[in-house]
This record gives sequence, C-alpha cells and structure tokens, in this order.
Amino acid sequence: MTLTTRTVTWDEASARRMRRQFLTEPAQAGTPVADVVATMLGAHAQVLSAAEVSVGVRAVAVTRLDVRAALWGEEEPASLVKTHGPRGTIHLLPVRELPLWTAALTAIPSGRSPLPPDTRLSDEQADEVVAAIADALDGTLLTIDELHDEVMARTGPWAGDLVMPAFQGMWPRWRQVMHRAGLRGALCFGPNRGRKVTYTRPPRFEPLAPDEAAADLVRRYLRAYGPATPQHFAKWAAAPRGWAVALFSALAAAGGIEEVDFAGVGPAWVAAGDTEFPDEPVRGVRLLPYFDAYGIAAQPRETLFPGPAYERALAGGQAGNHPVLLLDGVVAGVWHQRRQGRRTTVTVEPLRRLTAAEERGLAAQVERVGEVLEAVPELVVGKVTAGPHA
Repeated sequence: MTLTTRTVTWDEASARRMRRQFLTEPAQAGTPVADVVATMLGAHAQVLSAAEVSVGVRAVAVTRLDVRAALWGEEEPASLVKTHGPRGTIHLLPVRELPLWTAALTAIPSGRSPLPPDTRLSDEQADEVVAAIADALDGTLLTIDELHDEVMARTGPWAGDLVMPAFQGMWPRWRQVMHRAGLRGALCFGPNRGRKVTYTRPPRFEPLAPDEAAADLVRRYLRAYGPATPQHFAKWAAAPRGWAVALFSALAAAGGIEEVDFAGVGPAWVAAGDTEFPDEPVRGVRLLPYFDAYGIAAQPRETLFPGPAYERALAGGQAGNHPVLLLDGVVAGVWHQRRQGRRTTVTVEPLRRLTAAEERGLAAQVERVGEVLEAVPELVVGKVTAGPHA
C-alpha cells in the first residue's frame, strides 16, 4: 500500500499561519496577553514599542499599557518576562513557558566563540559567573554597574578584566555570558530606572529535559509556522543545520511529525496529525512592526517577500529590519512612524497601487497601531515604487 503525501500550497500555508497568529482575526477581548505571545513563539523586544505593536495588532483592545502590565506585574504577578530568547535576541516570553524555553535554547549547540582564547571564560568560570548573577539578582533590580559590583564580589578579579571590545571602550570579561545567564533563567530585564536598564531574576522554575524541550519546540514551531523544513527551523532558531536535520529525523521516526509536499519547496514537515488547512486564501491588509515574529519565522522567505519586496523590505536577506505592509498575506511595502507628543505619523510606502478596499483596510490598521501606542495616528501614503496595481 502506497501512502499519499498531502500537498500544501503557499495560499493554504499562509492562510493557516496567519489565522493561528491572530493576523486574520485578532484574539478576542480578554484573551491574556501571554497567550498571544505564546502563539507567536515570543515577541522580539529589542525595541519594546515594536513588541507592543506586535502583540497589540493581534488582540482586540490591547494597548501598550496592557503589555507592560503583563511584563512588569504592577497589579498582579507578571505573566511575561523580557529576556534572551530565540537567536539569543531579546524577546518577551510567557513566564509559564520558561521551563521550555530555557531547556530548548540551551540544547541548541553553540558555535565557537569569536573572542580570542585569552579573552574567553572557561566553562567553570562561565558557570561561576552565571551563578553569581543569579544570586545577585534574586529579589532585586540592579543596573549594569550595580550588577558588576555584585558579580565581582562573588567571583574574582579575573571576571573584571577589561578584555571585551565595546562601543566606547572595553567591557569586563564576565559580561560575555550575560546572554547565557538569560537562557539559563538567571537573568531577565526589569523596568528601566530613568534611562538606565535594570536586571532582575525571573521566578524560579525547574527546566524541562533538554531533548524533550527541543522536540516540543519543533512541534510548536511547525504548528505556528509549518509546513517547514529542518533548514527553516535552523534559520529561525539560529541552530546548526546538521543538528536540526538530525532532530527532525528523530521526531519523524518517533511519529511526532509527518511529511507533506510543500509546493515550491518540496518535502516539508508538520506536527503529526496537523494536516488541515483553510480552503480560502488570505485577504486584507496588515501592518507588522520591526522584527515581527511572522516576518522572521514564515518560510520560504522569497515567497513571503515576492519580487521587489525582497529587495526593499529585507536587508541582505535579513528579515525584521523594516516594518512591513502585508497585502493578502505577502509583503507589498514598508512603513515607519514618527512620534511627536500625542501624535504619530505613519508613513506607508506600498510597492504597488492600492485598491479602494485596501486603502480602507490600511486606514483601519493605522488606526489600530495608534490605539496600541495610545497615540493619535495620521496616515501618509508614500509614492508607489514598483509599478501599477496588477
């Protein structure tokens, strides 16, 4: 008996991904902010306002204050944490998922340090610094200078050697493992103290077993952004391709994932049993901010960023450096905003002429961005740069 492999088109994959990402219909009012972030597999938060927009456009009535309340826990225990997430970059993650994220991300093999051998920390020294960071931040908020003093008091003078090139000088040796401390749950970001960043320790938890967590992360990635190949997952997670291929093979052998034929890609994978896709393609307009999870995770990138969008909206193939305009599920322009007091000007640069319906949809999206940021928005549509509407 020959098994028939399910064929999935781009339109089917796009429609399912956007539906599951709350980009077709936003999450209903009252949906916990942490649930929206969990669905995204984290919200990139190097620029917090971009993370606020990422979450806000996916949930009815959510504003930046709701995101900050979930993050800093002003009225109840925090449900989000700002810490090192996928690709080692700063993300908002659900507190309840830290056992998964810390185990899965530390299971990914790391490359060789770019620092010279005499600059690096040994494994023992790195563990000692991480433990010192965790102890210093337990139950308190510290600036980087205050954390430095506490780490030095708990380690030795070797940790303070100024050996790491920085923006305007040199950083002490111990700071090369701050991201590792984040991935291990020893460090996360606290609310700013004026203009100074603070750090604290997240709630204590017991990490999952690394193999279990890595497998779970693959299945969650496939449910959110599948069909996908091991290479797609490796790109999203900044993982070695060979490691990802081996992980997918083990999951396939165990029946945790299954193969489909992804049109334009070839063999790809979905979570086991997760083979239902919408019949109707995506329609409508969406605005996604800097480093939105969808633009980074959804593959193949040349289909999500078709034609001139690949040149205009990507930086050397790197997604996220430009906020993007989605038309019918693909990138069709870029946008930016400029805040002045209570007003924000949203300038959109489409790559083709918009229809009347698309213009109305765009106006609604700009209004929503303003609501999220608690600002009065003004829409400016720039000159079309890639020919007439087809």
